[in-house]
Amino acid sequence: MDNSETVQMKARVQVHHPKLAMVSMMLGAFVGMFSETSLNIALPQLMAQLHVNQSTIQWLVTGYMLVIGIILPLSSIITKWFTTRQIVIFGLCDFIVGSIISAVGPNFGVVLIGRMIQGIGTGLILPLMFTVAMQIFPPQKIGAVMGMCALVIMFAPAIGPTLTGIILGVGSWRWVFWTFVIFLVIALIFAITSLENIAELTKPHVDVLSIIESIIGFSGLIAGVSFASRDGWLSATVLCSLIIGIIALILYGRRQLKLDEPILNLRVFKHTNFQTGAIIVMLDFGIILSAMYLLPQYIQNGMQLPVALTGIIMLPGGVVNALVSAVAGRMYDNYGAKLSARLGMCIAFIGAILLAFVSTKTAIWYVIMAHIILMIGAPLAMSPSQTSALNSLDGHESADGSTILNTMQQIVGALATALATSFLEVGRHAVSGSAAYTFTHGVHYGFYFTIVLVILGFLFSLRIKDGADNH
Repeated sequence: MDNSETVQMKARVQVHHPKLAMVSMMLGAFVGMFSETSLNIALPQLMAQLHVNQSTIQWLVTGYMLVIGIILPLSSIITKWFTTRQIVIFGLCDFIVGSIISAVGPNFGVVLIGRMIQGIGTGLILPLMFTVAMQIFPPQKIGAVMGMCALVIMFAPAIGPTLTGIILGVGSWRWVFWTFVIFLVIALIFAITSLENIAELTKPHVDVLSIIESIIGFSGLIAGVSFASRDGWLSATVLCSLIIGIIALILYGRRQLKLDEPILNLRVFKHTNFQTGAIIVMLDFGIILSAMYLLPQYIQNGMQLPVALTGIIMLPGGVVNALVSAVAGRMYDNYGAKLSARLGMCIAFIGAILLAFVSTKTAIWYVIMAHIILMIGAPLAMSPSQTSALNSLDGHESADGSTILNTMQQIVGALATALATSFLEVGRHAVSGSAAYTFTHGVHYGFYFTIVLVILGFLFSLRIKDGADNH
């Protein structure tokens, strides 16, 4: 083996135990994504015990994702000011504190504060997992490691509803948060014992105005959509929040394009395939999260089945989601992103249509089948589109591209959950009848929104050019 081959086989940053170094971040990311979807199944119980309505309780999901969406765009600058160990250990400790606050919270406000503190930890750890993996493993292993990272993230939503259903079946919703703590303490031990610093601290100038515009923009947009489910789209609160958020984001975007050292390098959007891939990933994440928000509530409130059974019904689709995510990367290697994205969206369309026709008397097998079909299609389009987007970037741009994709996913996840709640409420109030009947009618409206996202995803998949992948 000559010297050039030896150099090529080495990782960019040498650490003593690369696999052990990844454990803390993988566990942290797993709990972060588990936390994002697991509470959906507990929302009906939380509504009853915390004495709040549907539009208020969804803030436990939306507020969490809102904070992640605020922190993620700052992750690039944070890694240049603080060491890997400092960020991960702080993120895990922060998540533990937030989980304990939510676990012991006497009312909705305290539980929500705990959730938003948890969001800080996830926002710090999630992008670091991908960045560190790219640095500490040799090129020939990066594909497999990134596949494992993707599997960790997709396995969390797969097992989340089932594990939560079991916990709620035998105990209180508070034990969901205590479960987070157990995993996080193990992650913290690995972080302290095995994680090394992998990045050089350059401590660049921090543009405070960009940070303020980012926070106002993202929080205004998500708050506006979330308030709409309670106050209606034409209320003064909603319109003001949306207008302020959109203006702040426009100013933020313009400023990033002008700065020599932007907080978030938006210039990567000049690559057409990155634009297309990013939009498909964004829509796909919205499809998955809106469906995973609506389905467990429909099973409990529409079909009127117990919470433990809800988790079991959600399990097959969740497992399929994780398995297809693992296989989709290989499809990209063999067939490119174009075929996978289009096929995935077509399959997801069938699943979403089937879910839009559920009733209070729908058979359990039908719900499981529809969920499985949706969870074959959505991840089939997700991974290849993400790889296509990142492959279209130059080496120095890939970190910015990864941060942007992670940020957009969380923002869209929060927006999709909030919009699904809005349509759910509109549908519930459009008819009269039993609570189960009106709720199921609301679920139809929610899945119409999911169908629109699928159609948009398919239309954008027509723009993918496989020949441009390896820019």
